[in-house]
Amino acid sequence: MAIRVNPRLIDDLSLFGAADVQMCYHCGDCSAVCAHADELFRFPRKSMRQLQMGLERKLETALEPWLCYYCGQCTEQCPREANPGETMMSLRRWLIARYDLTGIARSFFKSGKTEVLTIVVIGLLTGLAAMFYNLFYGSIHVYDGDGAFLPSRLVHSFDIILGSFLGIILLVNSFNMWNLTMRQGAETRIPWWLYLKHILLLPLHLFTQKRYAECHTAGSEKIHMPWMVHLGLMWGYVTMLILVMVYLPYLQQGPAIFWPVHVFGYLASLGLMTGVVYFIRNRMTGKYIQYKKTHSTDWIFIILLALITMTGILQHIFHRSGLPVAANITYLLHLMFVVPWLFRMPFTKWSHLLYRPLAMYFAAVRKNAFELSASGQIKAVPAVQPV
Repeated sequence: MAIRVNPRLIDDLSLFGAADVQMCYHCGDCSAVCAHADELFRFPRKSMRQLQMGLERKLETALEPWLCYYCGQCTEQCPREANPGETMMSLRRWLIARYDLTGIARSFFKSGKTEVLTIVVIGLLTGLAAMFYNLFYGSIHVYDGDGAFLPSRLVHSFDIILGSFLGIILLVNSFNMWNLTMRQGAETRIPWWLYLKHILLLPLHLFTQKRYAECHTAGSEKIHMPWMVHLGLMWGYVTMLILVMVYLPYLQQGPAIFWPVHVFGYLASLGLMTGVVYFIRNRMTGKYIQYKKTHSTDWIFIILLALITMTGILQHIFHRSGLPVAANITYLLHLMFVVPWLFRMPFTKWSHLLYRPLAMYFAAVRKNAFELSASGQIKAVPAVQPV
């Protein structure tokens, strides 16, 4: 069966951040030093080779880019300065765009101006909608309850609607990922029961990101600090998302603090602030290899998260201090950052939270199917190929 190549694939990937791919001459040092590469998933070398050859279909059905956590060892080891770690990061952006049927992800990754303009427009629309509501129903002097500037019941209903809409998009994109990697990209058709056998890997990697913890430099660290910070940022975001989606009325009541709920908010804020400071500092100093090159979406990601975190903390302080006007104004600014942030989630870096655990789960299933097929325990049937 003929394999089609895309001679402009490298040019396309350059829009997603890949800049040094042609420097690679396939010595294999990158895969040799990687703690996670194995016989079935040989990366980054395999992905670099497919990219140079223009094997677009091979790349879009691959799991390898998601199995890389960008510790930077491959880039440091590369004798040609081909920067395989950054190329794998660029491939992840490219794959997010391939899974997305709307085309929004591709627009964001290709143009930072488009993403910023989208954020500004959605933020302004959010602010105008809130101001329009208050012309008829609310008062800036009331923080919550009857006649409030931004009543929790209204914001809560909007959160549920927006969250459901974005959840559907993520589910559709995840199905596209499964179809590409497990039906069209697998070495053999996979029995359904293998999915059940490995299902616990999905929550395990989702909540612990344990694979990142194994990205030690030379295996010398007892605790991998980038993993700790990344985990704190992830848990902070997920916790705050749950609090806002489920417990918003409890967060907004007061000004007395409702400790059973707010204690989790404080811990989440600590995780978010720690992550924000860590990533801004590293991207500004370029101290570590994985922060020397920064795509526009990376800066947009961290700046918007910093604004959300700071306005959220200020809004809380003003409300608990009995300053409803200051609290309402800050809350409005907070929502003008939060709504475009949530809108971006399925199309940008935060989708890693879902795609990475799925990739770890899918990789275990594919590896098990390959082993059973090689030993003759299941019948080897070619994977489904696209028409």
